[in-house]
Amino acid sequence: MTFRGHLELVGRGSECAALDQLIVAVRMGESRVLVVHGAPGVGKSALLQYLESSATSLRVLRAVGVESEMELAFATLHQLCVPLLDSLKELPAPQRDALETVFGMRAGTPPERFLVGLAVLSLLSDASESGPVLCVVDDAQWMDRASAQVLGFVARRLLAESVALVFATRKWTQDLLGLPELEVMGLGKTDAHALLDSATPTRLDHHIRDRIVAEARGNPLALLELPRERTVTQLAGGFGLLHTDTLPNRIEQSFLARIEGLSEQSRLLLLIAAAEPVGDPALVWRAAERLGLTPATALDDVTEGLLSFDIRVTFRHPLVRSAVYRAATDEDRRAVHLALAEVTDPRVDPDRRAWHLASATAEPDETVAAELERSADRAQARGGLAAAAAFLQRSVALTIDTSRRAERAVAAADASVRAGDLDAARRLVDIAELDAGSELIRARAHLVRGRIAHAAGFNHEAPPILLAAARRLEPFDMDLARETYLLAWGAAAWGAGDGESLAAISGAIRDLPPREGSPRPIDLVLAGCALLVTEGRSTAITTLRSAMTALVDLPVPDLLKWGWAACGLSPAVWDEQVMIETYVRAAEVVRTAGILTELPIYLASLGAATSLIGDFAGAAGIVAESEGIAAATGIPLAPYTTIILTAMQGKEAEASALIDATIEQAGADGQLTGVTTAHWAAAILYNGLARYEEALSAAQASTRIAQLIVSVWVLPELIEAAVRAGDDKVAGGALERLVEAAAAADTDWAQGILARCQALLAEGTTANDLYREAIERLSRTLLRPEMARAHLLYGEWLRRQSRRVDARHQLRTAYDMFVSIGMAAFAERARRELLASGEKVKKRTVEASRDELTPQERQIALLVGEGLSNPEVGARLFLSPRTVEWHLRKIFTKLSITSRRQLRGALPHGE
Repeated sequence: MTFRGHLELVGRGSECAALDQLIVAVRMGESRVLVVHGAPGVGKSALLQYLESSATSLRVLRAVGVESEMELAFATLHQLCVPLLDSLKELPAPQRDALETVFGMRAGTPPERFLVGLAVLSLLSDASESGPVLCVVDDAQWMDRASAQVLGFVARRLLAESVALVFATRKWTQDLLGLPELEVMGLGKTDAHALLDSATPTRLDHHIRDRIVAEARGNPLALLELPRERTVTQLAGGFGLLHTDTLPNRIEQSFLARIEGLSEQSRLLLLIAAAEPVGDPALVWRAAERLGLTPATALDDVTEGLLSFDIRVTFRHPLVRSAVYRAATDEDRRAVHLALAEVTDPRVDPDRRAWHLASATAEPDETVAAELERSADRAQARGGLAAAAAFLQRSVALTIDTSRRAERAVAAADASVRAGDLDAARRLVDIAELDAGSELIRARAHLVRGRIAHAAGFNHEAPPILLAAARRLEPFDMDLARETYLLAWGAAAWGAGDGESLAAISGAIRDLPPREGSPRPIDLVLAGCALLVTEGRSTAITTLRSAMTALVDLPVPDLLKWGWAACGLSPAVWDEQVMIETYVRAAEVVRTAGILTELPIYLASLGAATSLIGDFAGAAGIVAESEGIAAATGIPLAPYTTIILTAMQGKEAEASALIDATIEQAGADGQLTGVTTAHWAAAILYNGLARYEEALSAAQASTRIAQLIVSVWVLPELIEAAVRAGDDKVAGGALERLVEAAAAADTDWAQGILARCQALLAEGTTANDLYREAIERLSRTLLRPEMARAHLLYGEWLRRQSRRVDARHQLRTAYDMFVSIGMAAFAERARRELLASGEKVKKRTVEASRDELTPQERQIALLVGEGLSNPEVGARLFLSPRTVEWHLRKIFTKLSITSRRQLRGALPHGE
């Protein structure tokens, strides 16, 4: 370690001890993550140097965030992974392809960010098989966003690998929030005085020493640098000290004072190094040669204290780089960027060359703008949406032709929406609409404006904007217009619950001219959506069935694009087999593609459906997977599956808290689908608890919202609650709506539910026959909870008809089914009815394992029990195989088993 490194570690005993413990843990086979954070100059980099020097026997991988590279997607990640790229061939094909694509090693469709994360996790896990690995990322505040997201994901998934991942950052970034931290504070007074004494050539008056220490606030770099450019007299008398600026700026000013003393050639060399983010010495000297510089003229004794040339060009401190770049004139900066562009190989690094050209350009330049546009295309192909948006935004600024600028502004706005930069997207849409030379560009700009509103959660604004955009697109691009109509319909149906907008959109879709040739699946979906609203379910059902048949077999790219429509509409055809198959395939495709930002949406549908068929263990596993994704991505998880699951289980306290919180939060956000779902779950819960007035109130609240699926599914709850509460008028009205929704669907699910609800309002032989029909039909479905409820309602009716023996048979069947499924509240309702019929019945509960599995352990156990290997389970749950193996050892211990074959029989059911 250098002498400077020793000085900057003065007073850092506790921090060094924490890093020593990290090294020990990794050597013992554990994973560790640490974010070292603190102000500029406080000693973070010195601590990282200490960590690396202490990591004997560990393989060290290093990367540094560079401010000027923040727009280049995966730049920091590439630095870190370069030494491991020879091992790419060992990764599963989807992971290997993802990394090769984002690193520009192959052409391909942009991979999902979190599939890249899983690939890096696997790469590090494989590397740790041959020995512990230390990954160090300095200046993490300047990581490009794509790298930050991937490394944040990896940091949250490390568990059983011999890998340490350590970041040093000035400030917390969104992607590192919540990770273990080590805050580096200023030095104490004693250590600060000792460090100052080591940096000053003369003995200072103690008042002056105290003042310098106080103003430096214990910052080691400030204590070393602030006195550096002062004369002995100035220091001794306290003159020349800076007062008016913040500490980082004061340190930067100290560096600037040293820079100003250099020759013009030396300052220009520093500027070239500051503008060249790679740190390639050969590239720096080639650019320097372009500007007439040579080592003999540009290197200076003082330069070596600020800049060093080794394998990489490095600055004394990041503040030196920023000080050099900001102090330069605009003319010098442009000259340096032009020189760097000229020496950057356009075949090897076209994007960095384009960025240098853009920085060298003071006026609009079509050639450079076109280069940036091509760079944006390459960035999107690698999945770098933020980088693509940045390239396109700069391209817009350099475009002089107004019509061309409008086209690029639309593209830039679209990329900015997908990158999550909604403010930039709004500004670019304004530019596009102002400069547009054609109605097509204005229509496309209006489409992007609608997508901005939808992405921002303005659920009532988005549908009418998207509807207007679709109408404007019709004369120019009918396929795009149709896709926009479907987006508008989805925004109105699933987000806003806006009946007026939904009717207007559906009417516009109905009036579209037929598409030439055979209809695509998307065309069938569009027609079915419109008919569902304009003509009703009986008219729409045939088209919807055709649409669902086509959607089940959609090619993967189309399913990734339109899977939400497949999942949203499948319940409308009342076919649980098709519904489950659709949800399973959609979730598997999205999971395989690694689209973690969207996977929770599909898992929510699958989890709800899994709950409806009575597979509560499977539903709990899906919830665990969703929660793991939420933890890894930082994306909030809507608890819809958990609400339905806990309501069906009869867990009143847990379900009620979730229901109340969801109604409040979803209502505030305008997510009325969430409000409808919560009220539906409440109706299920209170019907199970036999609190029918509360069930009636919740069901009525759910049906009042114009949600096309849940508002129908809640009708059986409304009918049952109303009948039990003695309100036959409400029950009759709800039954009429259910007949309209289900009569045209000739499936056992639809007709079984309809017969059960009709029986509640019938009498005598008619009621008896309807109950028996409901049981027979529902027994042919996967819907065990619905069949159990049919037995319960039939048994309750039989008891009231004084047919006690027949009632006991139905009630005993219902009770046994409810206990087996895990529906505790309905089981207790059936038990009370059995007692009332004169039968003695002992209350039964599902026995819990002595050491209960966590939700994630249960999910792993279920997958392994199905025959999946550790790598397959890891890919499914975004864990490394070593982490899966670590969990399995804990699972075996808790279940008192010794092999994978024993898992299926050892798992408790019905939880």
